[in-house]
Amino acid sequence: MAGAKHDLEEALLQIVHQHHQQSLRQRQQTERAKKDALRSAVRVADLLVDTVDGEAHQLFVNEKRIELEARALLSSVTRYRKQTDQWLAATNAVNSALKEFGDFENWMKIMDFECKSINAAIRSVHQSSL
Repeated sequence: MAGAKHDLEEALLQIVHQHHQQSLRQRQQTERAKKDALRSAVRVADLLVDTVDGEAHQLFVNEKRIELEARALLSSVTRYRKQTDQWLAATNAVNSALKEFGDFENWMKIMDFECKSINAAIRSVHQSSL
């Protein structure tokens, strides 16, 4: 009976030892899985940060490009406005010249009419004196 008791103790110690070994392995696997999960989470976070940083950088680059294009557009608009003002002034000058030409033409017609009237009056006076 002492031998059977000893065998039973030995078997129980063996079971406890196996259980302890299995628990250690499971704990190690769990720790490894935690570390792997943590590394994966850190990697995902890094990728997300890189993506957001990349997108933020692209937004910054686009914003600067838009600002430059807006300045160039403003410069072009200012230049075209000045050119349009010059054309408007030139058009007004031409309109004034045409008006003056029309006034001069009208004055010439009046002068022609008056000269003809004077000429007719002089002829009339000349013929009546003959």
